[in-house]
Amino acid sequence: MPPTQSHLIRAILLVCVAVSLFPFMNAAAKLLAPDYPLIQIIWARFAGHLALAMLLFLPTRGWRLFATTRPRLQVARSTAQFFSHVAFVCGLVHVPLATASAIGFSAPFVVTALSVPVLGERVGWRRWTAVIVGFGGVMFIIRPGAPGELWAMLLILLSALFYASYQVLTRKVAPHDDAITSILWMPLIGAVLLTAVVPAYFVLPRSLLDWLLFLSIGSIGGISHYMLVWALRQAQVSILAPLAYMELLTVVALGYFVFGNFPDPLTWIGLAIIVACGLYIGYRETARARQAALAGRRP
Repeated sequence: MPPTQSHLIRAILLVCVAVSLFPFMNAAAKLLAPDYPLIQIIWARFAGHLALAMLLFLPTRGWRLFATTRPRLQVARSTAQFFSHVAFVCGLVHVPLATASAIGFSAPFVVTALSVPVLGERVGWRRWTAVIVGFGGVMFIIRPGAPGELWAMLLILLSALFYASYQVLTRKVAPHDDAITSILWMPLIGAVLLTAVVPAYFVLPRSLLDWLLFLSIGSIGGISHYMLVWALRQAQVSILAPLAYMELLTVVALGYFVFGNFPDPLTWIGLAIIVACGLYIGYRETARARQAALAGRRP
C-alpha cells in the first residue's frame, strides 16, 4: 500500500532529524578524545545504544527479540559495525569532522561493488562508472597536503569499507529477521567485547558536560538508528535515501562553530563528486527495481 501524505511527511521528518543528529555523536567523540581513552568512548557508543534499545523494546516484547533465524549473519554484521566504528573514531581524532564524514559517504560505492558477489545482484556499466568516479572524488579529499593526517583518512576509508559490509549483511538478513531484532543485534558484539575490557581503562568523567557527552554518544546513536528504521516502514527507500546527504549541513556547521574547521576548495569538489555519484547510484537502483516490478506484473 502506498504511504499516505501524513506518513510520507512523518518519514521525511524522521530521516532529516536522524541524519542531523548523527554528527553530534561524532562531535561528542571528538571533543572527549583528548581527555579520555578511545576504548571508553567507543564502548559508550555501543553500550549506550544497546541499553537504550533494551529499555525501549524489552518491556513490551521480551527477550524473544534477540531470537534470530540467521545468527551467523547477525554476528557478522554486528562485528562489521564494531570494526567500522573503531576505525572511524580512531581516524576522527586526527581529521576534520567534515572530511571524515565526506570520506564516510563513499560507503554506497562499496555496497554497490559488494552486492555482486554477496547478494548476487547485477550492476550495469552506469553504476560501475559512478562507483569509479565516486572514488575519484574520495581522492580529492585523501591527498597529500589535505587537512588532517593521511593515515587517519585511510582509517576512515577502512571504516567505510566495514560499514558497507554491515549494510550489505543487513540487506541479506532483512527478509529473515524483525527490524527491531537487527537493531538489538547491531551494537551487541561491541558492547559485549568492550564491557569485558573497559574497566581496565575507564576514567571517571570529570565534569557534568563530559557526562552529558558520554551519554549522548550512545543515546544519539540508538535514537537515530531507530528513527531511520521507523521512517523506512512508512515510505520507500528511494524517496528517503537522498535525504541522508542533509547530514553534511550539520557536519559543516559543527566543524566550523565547534572545531574552527571549514572544508577547503578541493574537499568541496571531492564532496560534490561523492554526493552526485551516490545520488546517481540510488537513482539507478530505484529505476531497476521499478523495471523489475513492472516485468513481474506482465502476463
